[in-house]
Amino acid sequence: MTRAAAVCALVLWTAGASAQTITERGFLEGAAFVYPQAASNDDVRLVSEFLAREEVFFKPAPWIQFAGGLDFGASSHDHVEDSWRLDFSDRTPKRPRLSIRRLTATVTRSRFTLDVGKQFIRWGKADIVTPTDRFAPRDFLNVVDTELLAVTGARGVGQLGQETFEVVWLPRFTPSRLPLVDQRWAPLPALAGGIPVVDAKTALPEGSQTGLRWGHVGSAIEYSLSFFDGFNHLPNVDVLPTINAELAEPAEPVSLKTVSAGSALIVIRRIYPSIRAYGVDAAVPTRWFTIKGEAAYFTSSSPGTDQYVLYVLQLERQTGEWVLVGGYAGEAVTARRAPLTFAPDRGMTRALVARASYTIDPNRSVAFESAVRQNGNGVYAKAEYSQARGQHWRATAACVVIAGSEDDFLGQYRRNSHFTVALRYSF
Repeated sequence: MTRAAAVCALVLWTAGASAQTITERGFLEGAAFVYPQAASNDDVRLVSEFLAREEVFFKPAPWIQFAGGLDFGASSHDHVEDSWRLDFSDRTPKRPRLSIRRLTATVTRSRFTLDVGKQFIRWGKADIVTPTDRFAPRDFLNVVDTELLAVTGARGVGQLGQETFEVVWLPRFTPSRLPLVDQRWAPLPALAGGIPVVDAKTALPEGSQTGLRWGHVGSAIEYSLSFFDGFNHLPNVDVLPTINAELAEPAEPVSLKTVSAGSALIVIRRIYPSIRAYGVDAAVPTRWFTIKGEAAYFTSSSPGTDQYVLYVLQLERQTGEWVLVGGYAGEAVTARRAPLTFAPDRGMTRALVARASYTIDPNRSVAFESAVRQNGNGVYAKAEYSQARGQHWRATAACVVIAGSEDDFLGQYRRNSHFTVALRYSF
């Protein structure tokens, strides 16, 4: 599949460069992350990253469009693979150095649209936490600064008056990319007590995933119902103490170089359970603000997997150059079975969430977001300032503050407060 995708991408880049039906966009971006504190398992305080992205859109006829995107990445802190292979799957523990970000064919006929290939699929209406967004794995190498990963499959959307019907089918599972066990964003080092931690290879689930969504847009309310049958892109985690390094086949072979034969170590295995999710979301505009609600109920036939409800209720208002969002994200566990999970969507619940942005002028803007656990044991806050210069350059500076108790999802990252500076050249 990778070779075929590479050929298709090359065709998109080279065919008919002078044709008016081809458009492109992209950027070069360098970013630096400064951590004032060392973490228990990571004393690196300065991390630099580079990303180059190019996207091409080819429309040979009014009813069809091809879209392709390539990413090239680099990192000073081992977030990116050393290999120069062209990646298509996005299934590796580290970011690939060179990858096909997306490769999609879109066919539009009257009221029907079909997208086939590697693409981004978003469901839901809420901000910060979106319970029904099941086709949206993310890169969690930095847990609070994430980017979506595309999924491979087909998506059909039909429009009939005020009703929208959507069907999604994915033949191949794409997991979220988890924090590396030897770096500060890994959630487990506090449990290790100085014993080496190894991230073992994980057998990703085989089988297809499907989703159905029906939406209605009216003058007084907009809502949708959704159903998902597939696998959770966030894993349950097994922690297995062992004294035999040979029993642990690591995801990153270098992890065992410092472990001598017979040494004690902790092996982490990720299990991606099958789940079914039943969701609903709605938006009701009023004179003063828009009321948004979203909820999903998750069930599973996989042993050791929780069953639970995630829900969000928020208010949104735009006044002048301000966009204000505030609300509550909650969770209700109906069956607790998993001893340990990595679940940022659940970790940001039982919390007051807020987001605000202000456009100073066409070149400058500020934004704020936060999540505060209702018991006060976890706090996340981010402030960001962005300024453009001309048509191509944009600089962004941000400050992230995280505080709380060690046993809270947010609080466990309390030593990861940081400053970020990024410079982007768009073309």
